[in-house]
Amino acid sequence: MKLRTAGCVLLCAVVFAGCSGMWPFIRQDGYVKVRGTHFTQNDKPYYYVGTNMWYGCYLGSPGETGDRPRLERELDSLNELGVTNLRILAGSEFSQSLRAVKPAILREPGVVDDSLLLGLDYMLSQMAKRHMKAVLYLTNYWEWSGGMSQYVAWAEKTPSLDPEVAGWGTFMNYSAGFYKHEAANAMFRTYVKSVVTRVNAYNHRTYSTDPAIMSWQLANEPRPGTESPEGTGNLPFYFQWIDKTAGFIKSLDTNHLVSTGSEGIAGSLQSEEYYLAAHTTKNIDYCTMHVWPFNWGWFDPKKFEETLPFAQQKALDYLATHVRLARRLQKPLVVEEFGLGRDTGSFVPGSPTTARDRYFTTLLGVIYDSARTGSPLAGSNFWAWGGEGRTQNADAMWKKGDSFVGDPPQEPQGVNSIFDTDVSTLAVLREHALRMRKLGTDDSLLVPVAMVKR
Repeated sequence: MKLRTAGCVLLCAVVFAGCSGMWPFIRQDGYVKVRGTHFTQNDKPYYYVGTNMWYGCYLGSPGETGDRPRLERELDSLNELGVTNLRILAGSEFSQSLRAVKPAILREPGVVDDSLLLGLDYMLSQMAKRHMKAVLYLTNYWEWSGGMSQYVAWAEKTPSLDPEVAGWGTFMNYSAGFYKHEAANAMFRTYVKSVVTRVNAYNHRTYSTDPAIMSWQLANEPRPGTESPEGTGNLPFYFQWIDKTAGFIKSLDTNHLVSTGSEGIAGSLQSEEYYLAAHTTKNIDYCTMHVWPFNWGWFDPKKFEETLPFAQQKALDYLATHVRLARRLQKPLVVEEFGLGRDTGSFVPGSPTTARDRYFTTLLGVIYDSARTGSPLAGSNFWAWGGEGRTQNADAMWKKGDSFVGDPPQEPQGVNSIFDTDVSTLAVLREHALRMRKLGTDDSLLVPVAMVKR
């Protein structure tokens, strides 16, 4: 059903205003494009509130990890919250590392678990019905989904390198060796081509022509290595890899944006210069940044009253720096990972989220004000949607067969997840979504969620 007049839109808004499950309205299809430092969709400004739901293809799978009824409920919950952009894993590699997710999409070079790619097909087809957009990252710098280190291990015919055994510094430089490893990259490009040119089994769209996709992302949090001579020595290969890999994707797909997946300065050896160099290429369409107050030593959940003000200020300073860099690059900016744990460090759904709610309110308020005044900030993806998921183990660590909650397998399940019972956090997110929506394409043709055809 399509409504064709402004009068019909107004009538629809009035009729459905009091009905449960009808809000928010969702937008027409259209590729997201870049115009200067802003996104557009259908030639109108595109602003969004998003989340990370890396495990989408696992829920969508017809195989052992699948739970399609839950997936559809989660998408409906997010849409009603006003969340219309999902950052999703589109490439995982089988690894022997203790904390790596299993199964993986790529079992070995050239051999895929098609049930998980069917899961990605299903995820995208369901998102399209709800007019949501996907950011699909194609590999990972970290070990929890196999990632770059696994490509190197395959190319060199050696066992997976587990950071919990080898140490994190050794692992990080080993993973960064991927950028200059031609055999490993040949395997990666073969996989990338198979995904970008894939035909969705459910809606029969080629991925390269599917408006449900906003962006291809080279990797989750690519880094040149550690802050060391070895990391600095990797920089020329790192810059070249970003440019060439993004260019390769664009040679296969002329419709979608390409982004790096970078954390920002924290993932660039703490250097503004290196961050700028990584994003200068014309093959990268927009800038990304992640901000993690606990991981970076700014915040202690057990002393949240004392440490939260400092953490908030550090996060805002970090954000302001990246807005300035995005202006220099003349590209849009997305805060695509941000999160905070529960009060006192609890992982239990329903436990207090006082600090998180304050932090989100502050950060999202600045994102809105910046976007409203014309800065390059155009969207955000909070970390991470846990929805109905719940940890099933006393130590809160993920094991194969457990439900997915948003936190990756190497972290306690629930540490940064937003659950469907987190009422106060959901209220903060819903209010922000309402405000951001008013900056976007509200005057385009809108369709109520209830009209989604299953």
